[in-house]
Amino acid sequence: IKYKESIGKGTPIPDLPEVKRVKETQKHISSVVLYKEDLGTGIPTPVTPEIERVKRNQEHISSVLYKEGLGTGIPTPVTPEMERVKRNQENISSVVLYKEGLGIGTPVPVTPEMERVKRNQENFSSVLYKEDVGVGTPTPVTPEIERVKRNQEICSSVLYKEEVGMGTPTPVTPEIERVKRNQEICSSVFFS
Repeated sequence: IKYKESIGKGTPIPDLPEVKRVKETQKHISSVVLYKEDLGTGIPTPVTPEIERVKRNQEHISSVLYKEGLGTGIPTPVTPEMERVKRNQENISSVVLYKEGLGIGTPVPVTPEMERVKRNQENFSSVLYKEDVGVGTPTPVTPEIERVKRNQEICSSVLYKEEVGMGTPTPVTPEIERVKRNQEICSSVFFS
């Protein structure tokens, strides 16, 4: 409450149209009955087969009536795949069951490979890998490295569009027309 102690008097601001709109909306929201006061009389609509169908569907959705007229089902044999899925569901849905029958673990000796992996994990999870870098070994610049550098420059910049030049026109063959039609079908909403 201390933040209110040294407030002082504020500058009154006239109600802006947006503020008036919000106040009106809040009146309508906070009052349960006010929005029904000036309703007037409605125009009755005839009960069409579509309206009856929707009403029946809503009754089925909002109640348990959809289970009443089920009848008997056809039993399906329990396949190994179904048993596997049931076991997986039991393991997933129970939070503690997979830990119940653990037993005593076998200690594993710390191998050099495990130590290497731990060091790598420490390097990945912190910024320590940049602290003690040391001196690197220079590698000769081979034609392959130059080619890769050029490709990187082309990929990482917009320079590949600067010196495009003139293209060679190709004749429109029936195969190209077929591919264009397929592309239009795939890339538009026409197929739906």
